[in-house]
Amino acid sequence: MNRRTFIMGGIGVVGMMSVSGWLFTQRPEFGRLPQGERLARIQASPHYKNGQFQNLVPVQVMNEDSGENLFVATAKFLFGDKSELSPKETMLSQKTDLKALDKDKDAVVWLGYSSFFLQLGGRRILIDPVFSDYASPVFFINKSFPGSNVYTADDMPEIDVLAISHDHWDHLDYPTVMALKPKVKHIVCPLGVGEHFEAWGFDMSIMREEDWDTEIRLAEDFSVHILPSQHFSGRFLDRNPTLWCGFAFVTPKGKVYYTGDGGYGEHFKAIGEKFGGFDLMLGENGQYNMAWHAIHMLPEETAQAASDVGAKMLLPAHGGKFTLSRHPWQEPYRELSRFSQGRGYKLLTPEIGEAAYLDNAQNFGFWWEDMK
Repeated sequence: MNRRTFIMGGIGVVGMMSVSGWLFTQRPEFGRLPQGERLARIQASPHYKNGQFQNLVPVQVMNEDSGENLFVATAKFLFGDKSELSPKETMLSQKTDLKALDKDKDAVVWLGYSSFFLQLGGRRILIDPVFSDYASPVFFINKSFPGSNVYTADDMPEIDVLAISHDHWDHLDYPTVMALKPKVKHIVCPLGVGEHFEAWGFDMSIMREEDWDTEIRLAEDFSVHILPSQHFSGRFLDRNPTLWCGFAFVTPKGKVYYTGDGGYGEHFKAIGEKFGGFDLMLGENGQYNMAWHAIHMLPEETAQAASDVGAKMLLPAHGGKFTLSRHPWQEPYRELSRFSQGRGYKLLTPEIGEAAYLDNAQNFGFWWEDMK
């Protein structure tokens, strides 16, 4: 083989790989970047500057002062010791029949990771559902823990509100939302995320897509509030094309706050003051690392955030299913339990699928200590 043939062959291989990569990103799972009227609305937001959404306080997604950059962190994640990153046993669960759950009882069922089934004021709310076996564009990255996927879309009753906090793969799962499509009456999400749903053929008449600090009144006695969080967005290379958020679900008799993903900040105190406290906070607790400390809370910060918002109860999210960081999988639960001692709220630690009632603060065991 002469040099010219070798070079041309190499160029051909690179070209084929480039085309294959481009075709891969055109799969529907990747969604679609905001365009048209939606993009114009985004550009009018006070939180959208220099072609992307911004946090209330400027932060670095990757803090290279920690001694890691994205390349180092990724290399450690892919090639480092993984022996403690996931359980060696099947996850414990107590699967509640959601269709048989008394609709008049305010209750929450942790479905694993940041997915929750919430009943509040007679409404059924599904938050960030991910029922797939992996949370990434490819099946061999970010696999779920064995036994952590006990629910499917078929297990869901009709859903009054599907709430999506942001468009990362571990919170917005294409196969899951497509399977849920016939059951969903309303969708609430932050600005830009609706573009994905429109690309996936959802009826836009059920979509409510708003900026931070916006109340979405779905009935006289039921509101969903889009609230700030300190995070980022994007399903591929584009950074922050859509907004991220937390939610407050409010009825005359109950208030539930879901933090969404995000680092600790003054916005928690502001939210607590605005709503006068909450019956329950569903709080991010897991997948933290000092390299990305600004956009994921440490357990002590989750505990402080629950105090800041005036929560009566705290139920942890963002753990028990997927591994994005290098801390032992049990560590977030152990640390949050430690930092919750002496706080003004009750820590709820149900197993996946175990119902927790808002008017009856049950005592749950430390189930993670029963597993290897």
